[in-house]
Amino acid sequence: MPTVTLNKTVFEELVGKTLPLDELKDRISMLGTDLEGIEGDEIEVEIFPNRPDLLSEQGFARAFSSFIGVKTGLRKYDVKKSGETVIVDASVKEVRPYTVCAIVRDMQFDDEKIREIIQVQEKLHTTFCRNRKKSAIGIYPLDKITLPIHFKALPPNEITFQPLESDKEMSGMEILQDHPKGKDFASLLEGKSKWAIFTDVNNEILSLTPIINSHKTGKVNESTKDVFIEFSGFDLTHLKVGLNILTTVFADMGGKIESMDVVYENETITTPNLEPTKKKLDLAYVNKMLGLELSEQEAVELLAKMGFGYENGNVLIPAYRNDILHQADFVEDIAIAYGYENFEEEIPNVATIGKEAPLEIFSRKIREILIGLQLLETKNYHLITKEELNERMNDETDVIPLQNALGEHNHLRNAILPSLLKTLSLNQHHEYPQNLFEIGRTFRPGDSETGVLETEKLAMVTCHATTDFTQMRQLFGSLMQSLGLHVTVKECDHPSYIRGRVGNVYVNDTKIGIIGEMSPSVLENWGLVVPVVAMELNLEMLFELCS
Repeated sequence: MPTVTLNKTVFEELVGKTLPLDELKDRISMLGTDLEGIEGDEIEVEIFPNRPDLLSEQGFARAFSSFIGVKTGLRKYDVKKSGETVIVDASVKEVRPYTVCAIVRDMQFDDEKIREIIQVQEKLHTTFCRNRKKSAIGIYPLDKITLPIHFKALPPNEITFQPLESDKEMSGMEILQDHPKGKDFASLLEGKSKWAIFTDVNNEILSLTPIINSHKTGKVNESTKDVFIEFSGFDLTHLKVGLNILTTVFADMGGKIESMDVVYENETITTPNLEPTKKKLDLAYVNKMLGLELSEQEAVELLAKMGFGYENGNVLIPAYRNDILHQADFVEDIAIAYGYENFEEEIPNVATIGKEAPLEIFSRKIREILIGLQLLETKNYHLITKEELNERMNDETDVIPLQNALGEHNHLRNAILPSLLKTLSLNQHHEYPQNLFEIGRTFRPGDSETGVLETEKLAMVTCHATTDFTQMRQLFGSLMQSLGLHVTVKECDHPSYIRGRVGNVYVNDTKIGIIGEMSPSVLENWGLVVPVVAMELNLEMLFELCS
């Protein structure tokens, strides 16, 4: 979690109230952050990753002022239209496809404000921007730029400018090889034939994103009055929140925000938009989770202490908050505003003793049996690709994608078998037999609060030149015999298996899984040249049957 060092004098001026030191320490800790210490004029505090809006004196003071009742409720920020544009070229589609931009005028910079801006930019880059992998930030003195701005991608050999704090012009490759920032973030451009840059109308380069600003057009100093701000990256919603966080910091420093029209190939968007979003408050759910009996008015007052507005049963969520996804998030903020110290301690009506979950005890017994049968346990990630779940398995079962995935492993697995086949595929250089099993969580669409049903499953594979259905049937039979269960196998069809050598597994007429020899096409999809026999079953159903 990031730690920020706040200027205590600036912080207290923004809060609008000076608290005694002990009370200040107590209230900061009860806001939902971790106070590291206060020494002299420095407040060192650890911020949780879900609150990037607190990574500055301005953001933290805004939240703290509401929390202690000085300036409660939704903060409103005026955004004036600048009429200026940023033109996004189609060449950035495969490189860094999105940007959102703004202008802030009438700034009064000094050494302290520049330190604050550098800190919040660095902290946002590290956390919110995922070390610049997901997004990157640029801040530029507007008086050094001739509008409109262009966002485009060029081959590295066509990029030449003087990077920040360098005494000479450098080519794109020289920046990555010789400039400190270029060395730090060169991996982000690895393998790309074009790199994204911002230029003004005179073709003056502002920055090579996500690496470094230009020394000529990208260095803010005490004489700077107006700034141009851009966020670039891969997720438009994420970028908009980031821009909202940063522009409100500048506004709390005294700046005046102006929007810009960002012109894409097929649409034009105007950023920033600081209008709050709305979400219905489920007061019954809040009271149930907290064990309280809050009235609507009491809940509204507590929400106001956390910087929210309220209108006709809807909570007005500030545009710089990206952590409110569910009613549980309102529960958390209302609990903070109510005060954890104000909850009454209660002893549960039912006395319980902490112990290992019964399903985990059962799983451990299964592991011990299978290891005794000379199978090797593996443990794979829950995330995998759609190609590995569907195409390589000859299967069209619905799978669950991640909403904001950064890498190729962007789906939750709905079965364990693809993970085991991937393990076999990556370990063909080791000797055979390779007989593996895994117990783990799988995910499928279903009727639940999240729309996802999670199930614990067991999968086994045998892989060597002479393996066949009989061997797996014997291993599985030994496992079931150890559990005192009688099983039957009824022939079925499945696209991942050889027809006639696959069957559904039943215990007491309850289908719990499938067993069979993998089809040649599936083996070919995984690049396997050795036969594989597999079995996968619902471990939770098996546990219930044993119980």
